Amino acid sequence: MIPELGHYALVLALLVAVAQTAIPLYGAAQGAGRLMAFAYQAAYIQFLLLAIAFAALIQSYLVSDFTVLNVVQNSHSLKPLLYKLSGAWGNHEGSLLLWVLMLALFGAGVALFGGNLPASLRARVLAIQALIAVGFLAFMLATSNPFIRVVPPPLDGNDLNPLLQDPGLAFHPPLLYLGYVGFSLVFSFAVAALIEGRVDPAWAGWVRPWTLIAWTALTAGIALGARWAYYELGWGGWWFWDPVENLSFMPWLAGTALLHSVSAVEKRGAFKAWTLLLAILAFSLSLLGTFIVRSGLLTSVHAFAVDPERGVFILALLCIAIGGSLALYAWRAPRLTPGGNFGTLSRESGLLLNNLLLSAACATVLAGTLYPLFLELASGTLVSVGPPFYAKTFVPLTIPLLILMGIGPMLAWKKADLSRVLSRLALAAGLSVAIGLLVAWLLGGGAIMAVFFLGLAAWLVLSSLTDLAERLRLFRVPLGDSLARLSGLPRRQWGMTLAHAGLGIAIAGMTASSVWKDERIETLMPGESMEIAGYVLTLEGVRRMTGPNYRAEQAALAVTYDGRAIDRLYPERRFYPVQQMPTSEAAIRITVGGDLYAVLGEGDPAEQGGFPVRVYFEPLVAWIWAGTLIMSVGGLLSIAARQPARRTAGRPTAPQPAE
Repeated sequence: MIPELGHYALVLALLVAVAQTAIPLYGAAQGAGRLMAFAYQAAYIQFLLLAIAFAALIQSYLVSDFTVLNVVQNSHSLKPLLYKLSGAWGNHEGSLLLWVLMLALFGAGVALFGGNLPASLRARVLAIQALIAVGFLAFMLATSNPFIRVVPPPLDGNDLNPLLQDPGLAFHPPLLYLGYVGFSLVFSFAVAALIEGRVDPAWAGWVRPWTLIAWTALTAGIALGARWAYYELGWGGWWFWDPVENLSFMPWLAGTALLHSVSAVEKRGAFKAWTLLLAILAFSLSLLGTFIVRSGLLTSVHAFAVDPERGVFILALLCIAIGGSLALYAWRAPRLTPGGNFGTLSRESGLLLNNLLLSAACATVLAGTLYPLFLELASGTLVSVGPPFYAKTFVPLTIPLLILMGIGPMLAWKKADLSRVLSRLALAAGLSVAIGLLVAWLLGGGAIMAVFFLGLAAWLVLSSLTDLAERLRLFRVPLGDSLARLSGLPRRQWGMTLAHAGLGIAIAGMTASSVWKDERIETLMPGESMEIAGYVLTLEGVRRMTGPNYRAEQAALAVTYDGRAIDRLYPERRFYPVQQMPTSEAAIRITVGGDLYAVLGEGDPAEQGGFPVRVYFEPLVAWIWAGTLIMSVGGLLSIAARQPARRTAGRPTAPQPAE
């Protein structure tokens, strides 16, 4: 009964979404207030229906209802409760339901918090949001229904992929989807603005918080996925430029450019057409990732292996959404009034250069991701585009971008005095160079580019702090006055400072862990030791364990440093009988200076003469997680910033001709 309730809720949600698309659009075109107001009620109803459907799927997983095919394919009665819950969205059908639920959530958010929006714009935004939901709900009901029954039901399920049975993976997909789908709302705002032919600072003020929500969630989601790959896959790395990793990174790059561009529209009315294009592209890249992951083009732990029919359906949705919005953009964008003038040296120029560099970086990742797929489809040739390609193409683009990030926030709008800005940043620049030289001296030279990037990381942190000090007029006014300024500093400023500084901290961790990582692999018998980075690890023994749905061998490694016992590590090698799949569970000792990372390898100790043990020393890798956490906090602070009041009185509710 519960699965049928969920299925009926999906059907009703589709009907409501169709009505929410057609009626408000017609009402906005006619200037009919009642028809436009229908969008608000429909948005709430659609969200309620999809919440009922999602709750029905969750219930089916929690009670192990093996009459539902989706539960059979992705769950097991012995699976821990958390993974029964996360299994609901750890598959194609369930994740698609989570996707449309978040679409409806953002629509309901506009209905609830968009009271200061002009009625016509609000109605059109909700209608476009519902139109996206129509496509995905039709796709789900036609090819990906999560509530299909199986007769006769099996005694138990097939279990979830063991690699996905992890706390990080329980929260990673929802955060990613919150980011992807968040850009759908920005897309809806852009399309609605193109229909109305109006983009102004008030529009940017409404769009900016939603852009921040999407960007912050995507930042946290990507970081959580990298963290999962680091400790769960047992390879000691956190990013490999895997195509599916890239598919989440590209919307982040486009969204970062959009976030900066929106601020230029809000403050100066500049870059209107460019901002609309970025809004369209950010969501288009999210849709592209959805298509590739679900089309069967990729084989990855992240990807959903699905049949070609589903891939063709999503490709059609992709072409309609991207092609239609770009066609509308080509027709309407040239009619938008240009923004205010600005000098060659100004905050606007810095933001423009920032956007160009981010767009070029995004295009580089896009080319590296799609080229192997197109080549395989065209000629059957298999090629791999990996870290060496991105080291030569993507990384050089980040150098001017990071330098600019330190200078840009201190530039004035419209016209800036560059010499004055550089004089204020002289101390930060000098300290950054000194830090780079100190690292080079400590390491005895070598790895010049790595040392250079550590200097850039320091530059980003120090320049952010310098900008903050300038706004507080630190050391230029009495300390009490600076503290008074500190208490009154806008949350937006705190958000920007934390986001830039957090990126600098993360880059330091990325650089150090990529270049100076140390690795040792040895076969040990109990009582034997191995050494790495000054640490001595002694294998005390290996014991067998039984988990709720797996068997395991757990090693005990005593860790000493300078002859002093400091820790014990317990890496595991697990085997999941239902999936017939082994996994490695790394044991990690986390410190500020670096992680000690141990993995128990596979093999018969009698044949190999011992247990294979692989150990890494990962310098500063914890800085990656700390930096991305700081970036996310910065995003949250910016979201919580008090928005200036937007004037809506006197604004027409009917569409106006483009100027």
